[in-house]
Amino acid sequence: MGAIKNLDQLVQDLKDKPSRRVAIAAGHDPNTIAAAARAASENIAEVTLVGDSERINALCEEFGLDANVFQIVDEKDAVTAGAKAVAMVRSGEADVLMKGLIATSDYMKLILNKETGLLPVGNVLSHVTVLELPAYIKSHDKLLFVADVAIIPAPDVEIKAQILQYCVEAAHSFGIEKPRAAILAATEKVNKRMIATVDAAELKRRNAEGEITGCIVDGPLALDVALSPKACEIKGLESPVGGQADILVFPNIETGNVFYKSATLLSNARLAAAVVGTTAPCVLTSRADDEESKFLSIAMGCRLVR
Repeated sequence: MGAIKNLDQLVQDLKDKPSRRVAIAAGHDPNTIAAAARAASENIAEVTLVGDSERINALCEEFGLDANVFQIVDEKDAVTAGAKAVAMVRSGEADVLMKGLIATSDYMKLILNKETGLLPVGNVLSHVTVLELPAYIKSHDKLLFVADVAIIPAPDVEIKAQILQYCVEAAHSFGIEKPRAAILAATEKVNKRMIATVDAAELKRRNAEGEITGCIVDGPLALDVALSPKACEIKGLESPVGGQADILVFPNIETGNVFYKSATLLSNARLAAAVVGTTAPCVLTSRADDEESKFLSIAMGCRLVR
C-alpha cells in the first residue's frame, strides 16, 4: 500500500475496506449526526447512535437525513448514553468510540474508569491529529501527524516517548513505512535550562540506539527547520528529518494547541483527530469543529482500528 497523502485519499481508501462499527456517545447533536450519516452512506462505518431517539429522529427529519442508516439506542441521559457506548466498545460490539453531545469531562471519565473504561494499565492517554496543510501539501505532498494538542499539559521525556510511539503507529496505519519525527523546541542546540531540548536529544539517542523503532527521530529542532528545506539550507543544518518531517512532537500543550489552532484558523488546514493509547480509537472533536472535521475524524478512527 502506498502512503496516504491527503484526507480525501484516506476516505477513498476506506471505501474499499470492510466498514468499522462506531458507537457515538450521546449522539444527538446536528454536526455529529450529519458526519455520522455521511460515514454510513459512504460505507466507511456502521454507526450506532446512543442517545435521545426522539431528538435524533427530529434532527434527521430537519436536515433531510435517513435515520435508517443508523442503529439507534434510546437513552436520554448523556452520561448514561456515554457509559452504554463505552460498554459496546469493551464488549466488542463496536470498534470506535465517538463523543457526541456529552461533556468532554464526562466522556474522558468514562474512558479512564479503571473498572469499565478503555485505558489499559500502564498506558498514557494522548491525542493525535492529522493535518492537511495546503502549503505543506503543495511543497511536500504529504500529511502532518502532530501531538499532543489537547490532553497532556506538560509531558516529561517518558510520556513524550509514548506520544511519539502513538504518532508513529498512526503514520504506519496511513502507509508511511518509516516516518520522520521532529521533536520540537525553540532551538537546535541542547541547553540544560531548556528542558525541551534535553528531552529531544534523549529521544534522538533512544532512536539511534534502537530503543525507539519504526521511525527516524531528530531533535531538538525548531519548527522552521523541521518543515522547511530552505530554512535548513540557510542555517546550515544537516538532519535526516529536517525540512521533511512527517511527525511533530510538541514540548507542551500550549505549543501544540497554538499550532493546531493557527493551522486551522489561519492556514485553512483540514484535520482528523483521535484519542489514542486506549483499547480502541476514541474520537474527541471540539464543539467548534464542523461537520467535515467530525466526518474525517470518524474516518481516522476507523483507520486506526487494529
